[in-house]
Amino acid sequence: MTSYLPILVFTLVAVLFLTAALLAARLLRHAGSASMNLEPYECGNEALTFAHDHRFSIRYYLIAVLFVIFDVETVFLFPWAVLFDQLALFGFIEMMVFLAILVVGYVYIWNRGALRWV
Repeated sequence: MTSYLPILVFTLVAVLFLTAALLAARLLRHAGSASMNLEPYECGNEALTFAHDHRFSIRYYLIAVLFVIFDVETVFLFPWAVLFDQLALFGFIEMMVFLAILVVGYVYIWNRGALRWV
């Protein structure tokens, strides 16, 4: 049971810190007007339209997801470049296979017209 004592102490400190932070935020917050808090954007400018009045094209979300996918995939290039000397020919061949798969995916979405904005 004594091995769990540090975990209990850490949990208690975390809970106390969280409680203190929430209480401090409540005491120190700005008492703004209620009408301003109901606005979609609290930047001081009047909203000209509501966000739900018009729809965004699905292309926007598709391009955003494709960007995230290809961006995350390129993150794998950094560790490979750092360990390039240790990986030798095997690492080079593996990365070329990986990049070939990326290029095939890019050509596929290009041919499907997923990157066309219009």
